[in-house]
Amino acid sequence: MIDSHCHLAGDEFAADLKDVIARAKAAGLASAIVILAAQDEAEIARWQTVRALWPEARAAVGVHPHQAGAFAAEPEGAARLLASRLDSVPDVRAVGEIGLDYHYDFSPRDVQQAVFRAQLRVARERGLPVVIHTREAEADTLAILGEHVATAGVFHCFSGDTAAAARALATGFYISIPGIVSFPKAGELREAVKTIPLERLLIETDSPYLAPVPYRGKRNEPAYVARVAEVVAEARGMTTAAVAAAVLENARRLFRL
Repeated sequence: MIDSHCHLAGDEFAADLKDVIARAKAAGLASAIVILAAQDEAEIARWQTVRALWPEARAAVGVHPHQAGAFAAEPEGAARLLASRLDSVPDVRAVGEIGLDYHYDFSPRDVQQAVFRAQLRVARERGLPVVIHTREAEADTLAILGEHVATAGVFHCFSGDTAAAARALATGFYISIPGIVSFPKAGELREAVKTIPLERLLIETDSPYLAPVPYRGKRNEPAYVARVAEVVAEARGMTTAAVAAAVLENARRLFRL
């Protein structure tokens, strides 16, 4: 299987990265997509260490909407930074995570939108899929994606209901399910999981965040995506092995692994 979204190059894993990767491999992970913040020099540098310890891992790089405000004066600066990272950072397979976040509003919404559009243009020019972060911003996210119909991608950390899943699927994108699916109150998400075509399904940890039950409250890590696979399999009436195989094949197709 694969963890389609983790922050393994973050400083949360710096002290025990080798052990974290060993546990991921022991849990049956063939690879992971490691998310890199385009403006974080330390994280970009740590990606080299991740690659050395886990050669099969691949990366995505982008400016998160939380950091979009740094480009308020010139949103195209985000596009230039992204392009430079794509030229210099090895083994990048996607642009992301990018998008809109109206929950925290750490950056002005108009700036988030401009930075989002600028990065989508780069992704389209480079022929790369996008990893979408959207929180309390679904309508604007879908509208902006509608302007960039040639771009493929995935809605990461999906936690919506069946209707939201249908709207996401209408874009042609994949949907990635996080550990939230294991939470006791996530019944609507488990119902939505049943409706996602198997060929459009991915799973993720978003580690170090959102550890699934029974690890909730602890630091999340890629190995725990196995638990996500178990819950998704139970919701869909499938075997865990079948889910694991399907999401790996889907990731290989989307990210050209």
